[in-house]
Amino acid sequence: MILGSPLEAIGRTPMIGLRHVVPENAARVLVKVEGGNPTGSYKDRMALAMIEGAERRGVLRPGQRVVEYTGGSTGSSLAFVCAIKGYPVTLVSSDAFAEEKLRTMRAFGADVVVVPSDGGRITPDLFVRMRHEVDRVVERDNAFWTDQFNNTDALLGYNELGREILEQLPTLDVFTAAVGTAGMLVGVVQVIRPHTGRIVALEPAGSPMLTAGHGGPHRVEGTATGIVPPLLTNNTYDEARAIEESEARQLAKPLAQRDGLLAGTSSALNVLGAIQLAQELRPDQTVVTIAVDTGLKYLQGDLYA
Repeated sequence: MILGSPLEAIGRTPMIGLRHVVPENAARVLVKVEGGNPTGSYKDRMALAMIEGAERRGVLRPGQRVVEYTGGSTGSSLAFVCAIKGYPVTLVSSDAFAEEKLRTMRAFGADVVVVPSDGGRITPDLFVRMRHEVDRVVERDNAFWTDQFNNTDALLGYNELGREILEQLPTLDVFTAAVGTAGMLVGVVQVIRPHTGRIVALEPAGSPMLTAGHGGPHRVEGTATGIVPPLLTNNTYDEARAIEESEARQLAKPLAQRDGLLAGTSSALNVLGAIQLAQELRPDQTVVTIAVDTGLKYLQGDLYA
């Protein structure tokens, strides 16, 4: 098959069953593997949907600068989409996030503004400072801010992810995933809710906003920004669970070495949450989660050191 554009390579990712890291007599755990998207992340779906939504409404003009603050995966995806469509882009990130992501954004031609973190930790105030940088770019360059935390166009990209899940597995007992902007969880649930028994939102225990009402420092990129995301409503999920970051990090290596799934910390957290849920269910039941990107983005850090 020959594609007319790299944008057409987004989506249609595989689903795999874990065989070795899931305990005996637990439910089946299936993982939708999003690392096969062009930038190695499910955020490609969101980036394309946000840019094309803005184009449809006429709020993004040809040649206008795009800006967003990002932990890196959204930024990489926006840089990719904007490179193909011809938009200049400024991305505000931080040294709290993987250097591989910062380099990927620059490789696609983005201007990258790096906001210093508190010792490499992801804290609520970091996102406030990153947002201030976005405001400066909007004012200086009349840039279009994609506003990933509030942009409902993102849900359209993740609706397609939900449809793919149902094509691969028409019914499932539990769907679970960690929350960052919550766009993926909300977009998928809009499609799969009638075919799914339960929806469980996950977050790192170090920043338990959904489960305990407060944020905190952690190192699970792409999750837990210290707020309840505006896109997330109470009817999106049935239960929220806090997952220990240290346990998710410990799972990353056996997940790669025993089941062949090279994943980052947030994907390992998703899988750990799915395994914990699977242990509460029957062997004939199914839990589905998402490997949001590839572990190749995290080789320079300490996850696989």
